[in-house]
Amino acid sequence: GKKPIKKPIKSARIEEFLFEKLDWKVPSRITNAELLGQYMQDAAKEFDLGMPYGNTLEKVGECEKRLGEAEKEFLQTSAISFLTPLRNFLEGDWRTISKERRLLENLRLDLDACKTRVKKAKVAEAKAAAEHELRIAQTEFDRQAEVTRLLLEGISSTHVNHLRCLHEFVEAQAAYYKQCHLQMQELQKELGRPSHLPLPPRLPNAFALNSTNAIATPSMVTEGSSSPVETDTLKIEEVQAPATGTRKARVLYDYDAADSSELSLLADELITVYTVPGMDSDWLIGEKGNHKGKVPVTYLELLS
Repeated sequence: GKKPIKKPIKSARIEEFLFEKLDWKVPSRITNAELLGQYMQDAAKEFDLGMPYGNTLEKVGECEKRLGEAEKEFLQTSAISFLTPLRNFLEGDWRTISKERRLLENLRLDLDACKTRVKKAKVAEAKAAAEHELRIAQTEFDRQAEVTRLLLEGISSTHVNHLRCLHEFVEAQAAYYKQCHLQMQELQKELGRPSHLPLPPRLPNAFALNSTNAIATPSMVTEGSSSPVETDTLKIEEVQAPATGTRKARVLYDYDAADSSELSLLADELITVYTVPGMDSDWLIGEKGNHKGKVPVTYLELLS
């Protein structure tokens, strides 16, 4: 016959198994974030740290390494404060309790069998023997029940201890995510936006006058605004889709409209997009259903 195929141990490595069984200290492994940060910093040197891209890549790589170090610290803390006590309990006290409970169950079955034999005994001698066995079985069952009861009573204090461990785990996890958030905020603050990269236009006057479809007059106002728009502004409501040039696009990321001239987007939805004369190249007009407005090109994947 065919030899059985040995399945690999899931989510475990042989060296970790050996370290655990030999009671050695498991060396801390480099995290994915640390590895990514190192690769970024190595690549930054190739791109020249004096250039904007290389300099930014170096900073992002350093932040990734700090995130990886924070993750490593969190894993070590959670292992000490929560996972190790839990594993010790499962492999120690709980294993003992489970063993004693199984033994109690077996003795209960023996006791039930003895009671049945006493009921079925017809002859006095057989009944006396059955009753003797019943007394022995009852004594053994009572003794085992007391042992199991005492072990189970200790569970309450164990629960208190593990409840504290669970709180410590949650605190460590909250501190870890807070640290990551602060690291990313610092990175964003440090990077800012390079002066040679202008911010994409977010104001209603992003559309120039040279559209022949509709030209706003000083009396026209944008939705939700009490002041008239400038004479070189197009109203989104009056922009007409061109007969040709429309394309389908898939939204890559969620986008919240900054004002009434923009269109909010949800990741993975499909919209129709097109441009109008004089429109900034960073933006397109997007339509979905009865709604339309400006959408940033970088949030889209053009499909056709």
